[in-house]
Amino acid sequence: MPPLTLLQIEALARAAHEGQTDKAGRPYAEHLAAVAEGVRIRGGSPEQQAAAWLHDAIEDEALSPAWLESADLPDSVKEMVLAVTKRAGESPEDYTARILATPGALLVKEADLAHNADPARLAVLDEPTRSRLTAKYAHVRGLLGL
Repeated sequence: MPPLTLLQIEALARAAHEGQTDKAGRPYAEHLAAVAEGVRIRGGSPEQQAAAWLHDAIEDEALSPAWLESADLPDSVKEMVLAVTKRAGESPEDYTARILATPGALLVKEADLAHNADPARLAVLDEPTRSRLTAKYAHVRGLLGL
């Protein structure tokens, strides 16, 4: 069976995250679209764009690890999605080391962090949350060498 197309992956990700919102109350698919576009404009491959659409699917329990394992996706896409998926109790150092060790994953995470740290997105959050997230994103960027 041929791998899923980028349009099929986008539709699947949008459906999987249907009804979810980000910290600012916006539809979660807006974040996925922004990360996928961020990957594209940074010169990312179609596989990296696919991983961007799916980057939070496992972590947010929108899709299961078993689904990802059996999906008609290139192994590189599956590996990038798993690399950027945070694991319970995992240190930022271990998380970022896995991203750096996985081909293609750094660009996906870079686009994710860029959208997460967008001042317009952060501006709608309360000050303690905004400060906490700003520091968290800066720390992860530093660990990734961005």
